[in-house]
Amino acid sequence: MNQNNLIVYLEFEDGRVADVSLELLTKGRSLASKLGVELEAVVIGDNLDGVEKQVFPYGVDRIYKVADKRLSPYTSNPHAAILINLFRETKPQICLMGATCIGRDLGPRVSSCLHSGLTADCTSLEIGDHTDPKTGKEYKDLLYQIRPAFGGNIVATIVNPDCRPQMATVREGVMKKEVFNPEHKGEVIDLDVKKYVSDEDFVVEIIDRHIENSKVNIKNAPIIVAGGYGVGSKENFQLLFDLADTLGAEVGASRAAVDAGFTEHARQIGQTGVTVRPKLYIACGISGQIQHIAGMQESSIIISVNNDPNAPINTVADYVITGNIEDVVPKLIKYYKKNSK
Repeated sequence: MNQNNLIVYLEFEDGRVADVSLELLTKGRSLASKLGVELEAVVIGDNLDGVEKQVFPYGVDRIYKVADKRLSPYTSNPHAAILINLFRETKPQICLMGATCIGRDLGPRVSSCLHSGLTADCTSLEIGDHTDPKTGKEYKDLLYQIRPAFGGNIVATIVNPDCRPQMATVREGVMKKEVFNPEHKGEVIDLDVKKYVSDEDFVVEIIDRHIENSKVNIKNAPIIVAGGYGVGSKENFQLLFDLADTLGAEVGASRAAVDAGFTEHARQIGQTGVTVRPKLYIACGISGQIQHIAGMQESSIIISVNNDPNAPINTVADYVITGNIEDVVPKLIKYYKKNSK
């Protein structure tokens, strides 16, 4: 089998590949092209017919399919065993997976067993060179695994010079999902389950499963009104909901606002929340820590409402309104209503 390629673990449920996996294929395609290697994908589960049609347009050169009714829904041991044994065989140089419930469970198991290391919640992935400061040894074409560190005070670039695969997880929405070529076709390899996983690994059986979908959909909202700790209180946060109702927008929040109990976690935007790309982002009382900016900096237009003219978020904002939320937001509502008649 081919070696040293880049491989993406595909999350697959109800007949479709998860968005985060398609986003990673988009990024994986550009990284693989830069390295001059092939882009591979692995999908594990049941009823996998036609899954390749969903991923080939994203530039996948080879997809490994492992089908067995016992492999769906996801359980830790079988999926981990398959990846560990497949990676020992194919020796990929890079493996990417989503920083989801599944990726957070699966990634550490695989990297621990292969002694490969893993960087979680990356906000950027690039290819570059590295010189070890102690030994002076030079490494070419390593995966730069980039993420905020030390409470967001720095952006760290992490490299894994010697162990393989270089593994990273990325949250949904961080990478852009783009079709590489609608006509692209790759190779399908059906793997024999028995070669990669033992019957003992199927010791856990899922009897019943309840999945509750989030009622908040900020990920796809074209307009977002987001509040930070500077909003001041749960009562003041209601002003943001009033503005959102007026604009037909969704309400988001910074981590500090969620931690303070101003609103629920489902609305959290940033490195530890959701990544969004709305047409308009109105940031109210948000100072602009690195983690928050990582989750909204690709918004088309950013308006910052803040009583601190030197708030870090103002450096990424297109328009800055300096003032108190209690004064500014009611005026925004009033003038929008007046001008939209």
